[in-house]
Amino acid sequence: MTRLLSALALAASLGAAVAAAQAPATPAPAPQAAPADNLPSPPADYSYTTVGRRDPFMALTRPGKSVADVTLTARRAGAAGILVDELTVRGIVLSNGNYVAMVSGPGTGQTYSVRAGSRLADGTVQAITPRAVVIVQQVSDPLSLEKQREVRKLLRTQEEGK
Repeated sequence: MTRLLSALALAASLGAAVAAAQAPATPAPAPQAAPADNLPSPPADYSYTTVGRRDPFMALTRPGKSVADVTLTARRAGAAGILVDELTVRGIVLSNGNYVAMVSGPGTGQTYSVRAGSRLADGTVQAITPRAVVIVQQVSDPLSLEKQREVRKLLRTQEEGK
């Protein structure tokens, strides 16, 4: 008798599970939009004045000029206008016992010659060896503890030497 009751209970639970699986799912209720707050609207004659407020697109170090203007117009002609990160060493030659490096910047395709002591946009050429140009770069990050760093620009990269 217990077997019969357990078989009937099993059949009833299986039937209920099959019926639940075949029943169409009821759609979830749509989320209710939050009631609109009754915020006050500005008066009809309101205007925003910028007097006394700083323009967020102006450079903080050079008032009156935007950041884009400072980086584009403040560059000098020749090698003195090339940033250290943009500099590419094209060649190194020995002239009158001193090394002279042929360098170029981005975009122009022009090559300039620099010697030890030559100024760049954000650094100074410290030394030139047969394989590299050593530059002392001025760090302009106010959070950095270092105000200068030494950068070596190699004549040939590691991949070219292979």
